[in-house]
Amino acid sequence: MEEQSIEQESAYQRWLRMEGLPVIRDYYIEDIRAVPLEPWERRGGSGVYLNLIGTGDMNDATICEIPPGRSLNPERYLFEEMVYVASGRGATTVWHEGGRKQTFEWHEGSLFSPPLNTWRQHFNGSGDTPARLFSVTSAPLVINLFHNFEFVFDNGFAFTDRFDSRDNYFSGQGRSYSGRVWETNFVPDVRSFVLKEWKERGAGGRNIMFELPDNTMASHISEFPVGTYKKAHRHGPGAHVVIIGGAGYSLMWPEGSPMQRFDWHEGSVIVPPEMWFHQHFNAGAAPARYLALRWGSRKHRFRKRYGIDKSVKEGGDQIEYRDEDPDVREMFEQALADQGIESRMADAYRS
Repeated sequence: MEEQSIEQESAYQRWLRMEGLPVIRDYYIEDIRAVPLEPWERRGGSGVYLNLIGTGDMNDATICEIPPGRSLNPERYLFEEMVYVASGRGATTVWHEGGRKQTFEWHEGSLFSPPLNTWRQHFNGSGDTPARLFSVTSAPLVINLFHNFEFVFDNGFAFTDRFDSRDNYFSGQGRSYSGRVWETNFVPDVRSFVLKEWKERGAGGRNIMFELPDNTMASHISEFPVGTYKKAHRHGPGAHVVIIGGAGYSLMWPEGSPMQRFDWHEGSVIVPPEMWFHQHFNAGAAPARYLALRWGSRKHRFRKRYGIDKSVKEGGDQIEYRDEDPDVREMFEQALADQGIESRMADAYRS
């Protein structure tokens, strides 16, 4: 008797098939504000799934658009979600079953995370313009782990340790910690949030690390000046790098392989695969700023911590300027020359 294979599609793959939406698999999205969307019956809007190659099936992303003057359907689920408002304005209501509701307003550039397994409903605040939300979630990991859709999407357990319906829960207030960490439940505008210096990452870069409502996922903002670029580094999968200001390009490569270049501007998204070196270059006339939505909470860590600001020669995961391939510098100098921009990397190369 011929034996049959036990292997089958994953629970998450079955879920995607049931959703009936397009699924984009690539390293890079040029502009999340311009990606074509399809009707999304379950949510009551339109959308698309982004299963970018660099996620390693550890997390995913979606783009969901709310029609003018409308709202999405209420929903809850057992995976975490971080929401970046790519365009538009509106409001979200969050609540536990039978509990008090909290509503907060958002606009383009806002960042928030409905706490785990709370009900949430998103409303478009404009009567003539769609609102587009870009979300990164832990759905692949959670759905594949439990492989029971009813448990994940219709579970009544209330995580009151994450959401207690208190006043001003989504006010944007927060608490500062060492290591450039800001703990909050709502960031009004990531494009203007004040950052702190991070010398180890090179070339005058600045950064802030966000801890959102007791998630195991986290995020950060980094910015680097005109005429500069950051040091190459590597880490685990699933960091969705959203460009929120400036123009330039990124290089990505697995150790020992040729580099791949991806040009970006505001609205672009790039996800470096697990342990691929990647490096971001400001080739424009304004500071370059990006938002990274990723794993790696410092408060609730459950995965390996990488040496992203420590030289590979010292056991870390960063390539210092003095150790990088000479082609990296040559490509950057040419990119600046094409734009008539002066390099500010002379001191960095000597360090």
